Order: sequence, then structure tokens, then C-alpha cells
Amino acid sequence: MNMLSLGSLLSEMDGLQRVFWIIALAASLVFIIQTVITFIGLGTDMDVDAGPDSLDGLGDSVEDGSMSGLFSFRNLINFLLGYGWAGVLLYDSISSGLLLQIVSIVVGISFVAAFVFMFRQLMKLSHDGSFKLTEAIGLTADVYLRIPASRTGRGKVQVSVKGSTHEIDAVTDRGMEIPTGDHVRIVEVLGDDLLLVE
Repeated sequence: MNMLSLGSLLSEMDGLQRVFWIIALAASLVFIIQTVITFIGLGTDMDVDAGPDSLDGLGDSVEDGSMSGLFSFRNLINFLLGYGWAGVLLYDSISSGLLLQIVSIVVGISFVAAFVFMFRQLMKLSHDGSFKLTEAIGLTADVYLRIPASRTGRGKVQVSVKGSTHEIDAVTDRGMEIPTGDHVRIVEVLGDDLLLVE
């Protein structure tokens, strides 16, 4: 089906049906592009408040159950995918436009919930359960994000343990901040996800 025949087909539909088809087709196209990009290793989620830590923020927010990870471009597409195709498939079955919109919104929200659930499961699978922070004590690490002085804030270090690299939050007792790119030694584990370095 070429664009001309698709356009004429859409023009023959009534307003609501046309809207559902346009949303469904556009969301499907973007979803396919996102999926391809993700599988070839270029994909990151584009949060509304995108910044240098946007991908980490999504993972953290999904893991700790907060709502901020839900407001992302990827989840908007997931919602529109469910909403659009539900409207297309149920258009002939539900005569009330209002009821059809409500059902489509519920399906769209269900799509978002399903994708968030799958993302959480993938995050759990990707976590290396054999890695223990205590194994990093005494190792040298690279400072990935600067570490503020005297435990006034957290930075991040990259450390290689058993052939895999891990990014872990870190603090220091040193009186000056440790800049990005410096090498530090891990001296203590302060919590489930925090190291003391020098």
C-alpha cells in the first residue's frame, strides 16, 4: 500500500476512526525504530527531563518504584501504541465514542504498565548476582563522576571485578574533591551501593 492509497483510505474514514489509525500507525513506526535502535546497541530512553544521568535515572526510578521513570518518550509511545490499536480494533465493536476512548486509554495505560514490568524484569536479569561490593575493597578504581570532598556528596567510580566493569557510588574523607579521571583506592563498603575511597 503506497502513501497515496493510504491517504485516500484515511480520508474515507470518519474523524475518530481516522485519528485512531493515524496514532496507531505513527506509534508503531516509532516503536519499530526504537526497537531496532535498542537491539543494535544505540538505544537510550529519552526522559522528559533528559540530562547526563537520564538513563541511570530511569533505571533507578523503575527500581525504587517512583513515578518519574513513567514520564518518558518511550512510555509515551507505548501508551499511544496501545491506545491507537485498541481504538482501531474496537471501533466497530463499541458504538459509543466516549466509551471507546475510555477503553483505549485503559489499554494504553496497560501497555505502559506491561512494558515497565518487563523492563524491571530485564534489569533484574542483567544484574550480576555473583558480584559483592566487598570484593572491590583494596582495588583501584577510576573516578567516573567527581567525588565531593569530606563526604559532602556522592560521586561515581568504575571498578573492574572478575572481568566485568561496575559503576558504583562513592564518597571520600579527603578534604578536596576528587576530579573525574583520577584513580582511587577502595577502602571500605559503607552500604549496599556506596564505597569509601581515597
